[in-house]
Amino acid sequence: MSYNIMRVAVFFDLPTNTKAERRAATQFRKFLLDDGFDMLQYSVYTRLCPNRDVAEKHMMRVQRNAPDSGSVRLLYLTEHQFANMYVIVGEKTVQERAIPTTQLAFF
Repeated sequence: MSYNIMRVAVFFDLPTNTKAERRAATQFRKFLLDDGFDMLQYSVYTRLCPNRDVAEKHMMRVQRNAPDSGSVRLLYLTEHQFANMYVIVGEKTVQERAIPTTQLAFF
């Protein structure tokens, strides 16, 4: 198995008009955290994966746990692409600074 480190980014916009919708949105956010995702912004979560196969496994988990309504999108990024992200306002999070692009991570 090769280690081509990737990030899985999940973007979502979920309705929160009713109590049931708020509960579903909260459960989805808790699922993402429990599955190893880190919150980048309120509706943007990322997860570090050692390769594409593991990234696809987590994509399937997101599909199974996504709420029935709203918008949920997923994007695969190489670690190099993620490291080249521009932060216009604010600062990089601890998770973004955690792994330099030249460092190899073993899981």
